[in-house]
Amino acid sequence: MKNGDLHHHPDFFKGKYDHENILTRPIIQNFFHQVGAIIPGEISCVLEVGCGPGHSTERLSAMHPNVLYEASDVDPTLVRYAQERNPSLRITQESAYNLARNDSSFDVVICLEVLEHLDDPERALKEIFRVSKQSVLVSVPNEPIWRILNMMRGKYLRDLGNTPGHINHWSPEQFRVLLSRFGRVTVQKQPLPWTVLLCEKND
Repeated sequence: MKNGDLHHHPDFFKGKYDHENILTRPIIQNFFHQVGAIIPGEISCVLEVGCGPGHSTERLSAMHPNVLYEASDVDPTLVRYAQERNPSLRITQESAYNLARNDSSFDVVICLEVLEHLDDPERALKEIFRVSKQSVLVSVPNEPIWRILNMMRGKYLRDLGNTPGHINHWSPEQFRVLLSRFGRVTVQKQPLPWTVLLCEKND
């Protein structure tokens, strides 16, 4: 299995959100609170790319119940899990590299914890911005803080704290520079240990 494919393997998600403990629960809740809070108002449709088994889809769609929320993932097993978790939403199978959507077809496109796993994140970003009409909201691990925290809790020590499957690593500034090639960064949040950016699409 290639590193870039690990994100889409069902075992990768076991316990990620379902078994939050007293320490991780507030961290994850804060992450979703900050992501949900910066989704622009007065929008009608959202697409989440790389939704995995639909945990983030469930949380974010509940925060914006009056918005048409769709999601997709490349792995058919994860799409099935996501659909079972979100039976009222449309979940489809598609690659972040080749979204079966028209240009500018969603007000906001969301992509959370995906780009660090991809062999060609710039290609995925180009496609994500293509289908966005207005904004793109993206998150990645805040490096090197992510790896430092992993090492502090004794995880992945042989890999210097690098989570299996993470093949791209950005500091907040590096990630901002990358996203600025595709749009204008309007909001930057750093809920520990992530970087979250909201970008307006370039004309």
